[in-house]
Amino acid sequence: MRAETVQKIFDTDLYAITGEEFSRGRGNLEVVRELIAAGIKVIQYREKEKKALYKYQECLKIRELTKAAGVTFIVNDDIDIAMLVKADGVHIGQEDLPIEKVRELVGAEMLIGLSTHSPEQAQAAMKRGADYIGVGPIYRTATKKDVCAPVGLEYLEYAAKNVSIPFVAIGGIKAHNIREVRQRGARCIALVTEILEAPDIRAKVKELRELLQ
Repeated sequence: MRAETVQKIFDTDLYAITGEEFSRGRGNLEVVRELIAAGIKVIQYREKEKKALYKYQECLKIRELTKAAGVTFIVNDDIDIAMLVKADGVHIGQEDLPIEKVRELVGAEMLIGLSTHSPEQAQAAMKRGADYIGVGPIYRTATKKDVCAPVGLEYLEYAAKNVSIPFVAIGGIKAHNIREVRQRGARCIALVTEILEAPDIRAKVKELRELLQ
């Protein structure tokens, strides 16, 4: 995918990630519909515990919804599912398959995102062909079970000055600290529980956008 196309995709304020266990009893399809209605332009599907068939069937439906709405759809970890449903991208971690091998599988057109936790990992990701990176966790987070210690705002500031590909700030970001994250250089910001646990997703997205103004 051409660099300017990738830059355009991530020229957006909020990056939403699914997680049914945090969604107040709502299914992922309902949540995705609400996210789209709220004007979210990038949605990542992240479900660690579900069986592959369930994830595949859910992602097929989400791909339909996102495609119709012109929303970028990224699948976390499950490279096979991302390919089968023709997602726009796949997001992998430091301990997943090497990015070069993922590129061999998905081809030139699919986005590959890589989670990074240090300047060294960011530099390696750029050299090895990541289209974008996750920068975090900025703050302590309980959303992921195998998460590393917070990297803090220092790494975010480093990324803002030294990372030439798009990056998404992630990890423990809430309404009370989102301004600080923006002030330290994040353009695109990922939130999970802050959005998913809100009784009204559209109202929460509106509130977050007002805080970013």
